Amino acid sequence: MCHLSRILETVLYVDDLSASEAFYQNVLGLAVQSRQEGRHVFFRLGNQMLLLFDPKATEVPPPPDARLPVPPHGARGPGHVCFAATADELARWRARLGEAGVAVEAEVEWPRGGRSIYFRDPSGNSLEFAEPRIWGMTS
Repeated sequence: MCHLSRILETVLYVDDLSASEAFYQNVLGLAVQSRQEGRHVFFRLGNQMLLLFDPKATEVPPPPDARLPVPPHGARGPGHVCFAATADELARWRARLGEAGVAVEAEVEWPRGGRSIYFRDPSGNSLEFAEPRIWGMTS
């Protein structure tokens, strides 16, 4: 049997690529790895990728002669992604979000230990910073 060990890409769908790119760069401090105007913005986080797509563009099938024949995909409505953070980092992120005018929507103390904070990106996606121990993980 094959064994999966990690997620390589996480995808969120956004309705305003420019506003989303600015948010993820200026508020979360991510660097753009690549972009295609009107279609996507890609960010690298260590050995993982966060991909932001405009679903209006990615729902369209590629032409038969496309260099990269990626099948159409897309989703509507808010998605969710959780970024790992230590307890100290959570406090710093809460302050950083406040400085940027981003409201913390909820703070949760989890039964097995650990905390998380929730907030929204410009497209309404639910973002979370959480200690890995909420899932019984150390890192």
